[in-house]
Amino acid sequence: MKQHQESLRIRTRGRGLVEITDAVAAVVRAAGIRTGLATLHLRHTSASLLIQENADPDVRRDLEAWFSRLVVDGDRLFVHTMEGPDDMSAHVRTALTAVNLSIPVCDGRMVLGSWQGIYLWEHRTHPHIREIVVHVLGE
Repeated sequence: MKQHQESLRIRTRGRGLVEITDAVAAVVRAAGIRTGLATLHLRHTSASLLIQENADPDVRRDLEAWFSRLVVDGDRLFVHTMEGPDDMSAHVRTALTAVNLSIPVCDGRMVLGSWQGIYLWEHRTHPHIREIVVHVLGE
């Protein structure tokens, strides 16, 4: 059994989805593991990871529009506003999504569907640098 671990630093432009499929695929290739599992962990509480369609950008726009309606920045319900009106809403968005993903590896490549991409979803309105730990385990 072999293991390989790397961290990716992803710069965001503020709220929205950033496709990271190619960056994660490069880590999987570097691992030299033919069959196994790639686990991604985002080390933040105001962003998330997502596998979503990567063919039509309208999907990403619609997801963001729906989440903006579901979790409103500056909602008077929120007490935690230490870093601004998007602070607690970003934490709620993260709680509704995920900070971990597991993706099978077969023949040295991630097993994703034809239209699936891996995204970092920034929930804050300002740019950030986010860290994702990618751990590949297998043979």
